[in-house]
Amino acid sequence: MADTALLGGQLTLAGRLDARFFALLQGVADTGSISQAARVAGYSYKGAWLVLETATNLAHGPLLETATGGRRGGGARLTGTAQALLACWRHLQQAHQQFLSEHDAWLMQQPAIAGTLRRLAMKTSARNQFAGTLSAVTVGPVSAEATLVLPGGQEITATLTATAAKSLKLKKGGEAIALIKSSAVVLVTDFAGYRLSARNQLAGAVSRIERGAVSSLVGVTLPGGAVVTASVTNDAVSALALAVGQPATAVFKAYAVMLAVAA
Repeated sequence: MADTALLGGQLTLAGRLDARFFALLQGVADTGSISQAARVAGYSYKGAWLVLETATNLAHGPLLETATGGRRGGGARLTGTAQALLACWRHLQQAHQQFLSEHDAWLMQQPAIAGTLRRLAMKTSARNQFAGTLSAVTVGPVSAEATLVLPGGQEITATLTATAAKSLKLKKGGEAIALIKSSAVVLVTDFAGYRLSARNQLAGAVSRIERGAVSSLVGVTLPGGAVVTASVTNDAVSALALAVGQPATAVFKAYAVMLAVAA
């Protein structure tokens, strides 16, 4: 499977002429119709005219030649100025893609950097994402259990199906990312002599409290610097008298942990 690109960038000309604008010009060149070109480029008809008129005013010259009525029902075509702009864009876009490809290949040859960027590239709604190394993987007939060790030495245990563990090819020593929704995290400030059944209990100190209209996001910083975020009600924040610097333990069940591994 091809590696996911680590390097990206948007090419623009004059700070405002982007790929969408040139898709509009290309659409006019291909179809001879502004309305059809607008649909191809994702503009409304009015929006297409607006961007073309703005570009025309700044270019001090027409970008389109239009005709109305007639046997063929009118149409539009690019002027020499617009054709030159489009040719310039094609050339620069090709050079831009070559630049990205060459430097992406260079990044792939830097294992430590590439690994970090791959982890950062994953987009997910889970507030908590922790990268680590699998210290234990146990696969049973139906379910499996995997333990991830974080750089700070803390352990996160995940419970998943045996089928999922085999599909992910989980193995001891492999790298993985643990994903936990903030709503699955319970904060404990005083165990009062009780022990909890939840497998994951990460002790740290409250480092951030962001109050919302109904709920708050509370960050608990662990030894080593990792931060676990919990989503709790404002009433709970008040009841626990949460404050920055206060010791707290982030608690979540093993089945609330989702594991991700590089494809």
